[in-house]
Amino acid sequence: MVQAQPQLKTFDDFLTHAETADGYYELTYGELVEMPPESYDNLRRALRLYDAFKTLVDIEQVCPQGLAIAIPGQPRNRYPDLTVLRPEHPEQMRELGQAAITLEMAPPLLVVEVVSPGAENHRCDYYEKRNQYEWRGIGEYWILDPVVGQVTVLSLTPQGYNEVVFTGEMVVESPTFPAWPLMAKAMLALG
Repeated sequence: MVQAQPQLKTFDDFLTHAETADGYYELTYGELVEMPPESYDNLRRALRLYDAFKTLVDIEQVCPQGLAIAIPGQPRNRYPDLTVLRPEHPEQMRELGQAAITLEMAPPLLVVEVVSPGAENHRCDYYEKRNQYEWRGIGEYWILDPVVGQVTVLSLTPQGYNEVVFTGEMVVESPTFPAWPLMAKAMLALG
């Protein structure tokens, strides 16, 4: 007997299904699309940022991979490589019973994506996710691109995201986190 995959239309449908799913999925046009595991190098870069953010905000506000964020458009959710939450988010997620930010919650303070090699990954992080995070009202979106050796900081203005690119020994400047301590090359390095 062949069992049909459930048709999932909303982020709430996705969350209900995600409770029993193995792995990470994005809900795209009603279908669950399994996300491949992150590369070890990109995971290490995200963890370096996690360590730096722990000195700037409460540790409960810093989430490495695995946090689902509801967003407008398709797919209906994303899993950033790192997310900095608002102070109220941890309690809201405890009440929800899942590591997820719904559309009813305020957007996170910041999301970070580490670009993997390949044209499709570049397009997704620089264009698709940028548009979706902007539409969601996420105050800052950082793109760490080890392939081209740059960190792009996108900060939300009434006109949309303002983009500033940092390379080499430039200290990355953040409107939300003015005490950010790392240079671009340190954020991109593996060692």
